[in-house]
Amino acid sequence: MVEPLYVPVLPVRRGAVTAYVRLRPAIRHRLAPLWTLPPRTGPERTRGASPPPDPEADGHGMNAWLTPRVDRLIEAMDGNPGWVDAGHVESELNGSALALRRLITRSDMVLVTAPGRDRTLQRYAADLAFLSGRGLAIRMAVDEPPDEPRSTELLALVDRLCMPPSQLDLILDAGEVSDVAESGKRSVVALDLLGSLLPWRTVVLTAGAFPRAAEMFEAGAASTTTSRPERHDWALHDWIRRARPEQAPVYGDYSVEHVLGANLSDDRFAGHGPPWGLLRYTGPGHFLVARAPTRGNHHTDRVRALARWIVRDEAFRRSGADRSSAEDWWEACAEGAGPRGSGNPERWIHMGHIQHLTYVTRCLLSRGEGRQ
Repeated sequence: MVEPLYVPVLPVRRGAVTAYVRLRPAIRHRLAPLWTLPPRTGPERTRGASPPPDPEADGHGMNAWLTPRVDRLIEAMDGNPGWVDAGHVESELNGSALALRRLITRSDMVLVTAPGRDRTLQRYAADLAFLSGRGLAIRMAVDEPPDEPRSTELLALVDRLCMPPSQLDLILDAGEVSDVAESGKRSVVALDLLGSLLPWRTVVLTAGAFPRAAEMFEAGAASTTTSRPERHDWALHDWIRRARPEQAPVYGDYSVEHVLGANLSDDRFAGHGPPWGLLRYTGPGHFLVARAPTRGNHHTDRVRALARWIVRDEAFRRSGADRSSAEDWWEACAEGAGPRGSGNPERWIHMGHIQHLTYVTRCLLSRGEGRQ
């Protein structure tokens, strides 16, 4: 895999997958997504914890659910590089093994494993990596400053995988960033201790700053519908570039998703959609986020009013290379009338991803980052 310019961490859900497909080729070819397969069912998964067993132990439910998602991802990637983390589903090998093999043999993507996962699953990921000839990625959470035991744990995993560092990518995941300096210090320690441990093929540092909806808007508070949370993930990237200019890793973020968004199962709404969704737009230092209703009288009028709030903000790009097809959609939504063209939660996050991925890629290119 050629080192990418940008690694967005995206869930394997229709809004994100379709957004990737609809990026302009010049943007799509500059990034390599880290796709995360969400859980099939059950409660939200705890970051870094082993998944609970699937209630259908025979694997038929998992296979029927996973295979079409894998097929859509293969089609969407169309031979482009990227990574896939199957940590939420791989433990059910009875149902996931064939789909993961299909993923590796029919695409150019690379599987992800991590310390702490079941050794049988680590071995299966390594076997598929050997089969593909494309290597493997190791994802390390940087929730605390890593220490010598963590480096020993990482070396032990590399030893079990029986793969040379030239076939291994290291993905350092700083998780949710709320304090840039604190996350920056942890990340620098991780780069110094783990990033320099072996001559990795690629070193990526990814972090997220898009907050949970519940943290932005109080449930039922009709008066609070807009927010401008800071882009701490981008600020962390700047912090690292200043602290370690000679070993700055590949930039990664969670786009306009919360870092635990892919830890939620697809059945969480049990057949009916949410009563509201989020309109999302990425500016230079802030996100623009609006809570829009999906039901009720005149809810489309409210959606269009919130779209106008985005379009009229100084961060909105009305022209230039940073503009994407999402800006066209937001303007049409803001200026339209009636229910047609006002979108829904999936459409809104789809547009949020297109705009964010385009904007971040252009920003990185303007800095001269990545291989030309």
